[in-house]
Amino acid sequence: MALAAPSSLRCLPTTPPHVPSPPCASRLRSRPLREPRLWHRLVAAAAAAATAPLASSSTTADTERRKHELLRAVQETRRGFAAGPDQRAAIEEAVLAVEERGAGEGTPLDLAALDGTWRLCYTSASDVLVLFEAAERLPPLQVKLNNVGQIYQKFECKDRSDGGIVRNVVRWSILNLLEEEEGATLMVSAKFVVLSKRNIFLQFEEVAVENIKISEQLQALIAPAILPRSFLSLQILQFLKTFRAQVPVSGPERRSPGGLYYLSYLDRDMLLGRSVGGGGVFVFTKAQPLT
Repeated sequence: MALAAPSSLRCLPTTPPHVPSPPCASRLRSRPLREPRLWHRLVAAAAAAATAPLASSSTTADTERRKHELLRAVQETRRGFAAGPDQRAAIEEAVLAVEERGAGEGTPLDLAALDGTWRLCYTSASDVLVLFEAAERLPPLQVKLNNVGQIYQKFECKDRSDGGIVRNVVRWSILNLLEEEEGATLMVSAKFVVLSKRNIFLQFEEVAVENIKISEQLQALIAPAILPRSFLSLQILQFLKTFRAQVPVSGPERRSPGGLYYLSYLDRDMLLGRSVGGGGVFVFTKAQPLT
């Protein structure tokens, strides 16, 4: 005789009841699908951050290398006067290589960086080279082209935004009359205005001769050391030391000469410029302030 199941057991379900998933379960299941993409983005960002300083350092090193090659190319040219056609072509290529690392035509000129004294290392401008040639043909007049630090361009524009003053300074000597290194100073003063992003226009105003330092031979002639120095001899020596001759090149009846220049490269220790119209390139390096 078969036993019948109790009624309470017959009403139990044969399959386990459905338990709803917690609300966050779907998000937990989908997260692994997004994590690979997020991980790749984080890795790419970290790699870019790590390589950025290396790229910047490489660019800076390449710029310094190009500047060094340019200065080495102009080293034996006596500021361009002794450069031959092949040398000029090689120097022009070296100048272009440095200019490629510049700020570009659309970047405004930084007058605060331009302010200061710059020493001329090389030029191919014909109007400057003809002065060098004239100095070579006049034996008594010795423009010290072979000595570093004799030809300068001094910009005064630190607190300006539209221009300033520039002084072209040449240190020269007369054999046996003035000191050999810095016998006298020829200074050509000009105003300059910024015409566009990197173009400046120079308007010359005055030419002056100053800072005359006579040689020991001339001092001995004026006031011999073995004799008491008279009042007149002392006056002559003082006059020569303080002498300054100036000639204005502009006035109400005549227009002063000028020139347009494009400053193609400028950083903390090098300045490159080109004469617009007349042709020619200028290579300057930063120098100590003139005294």
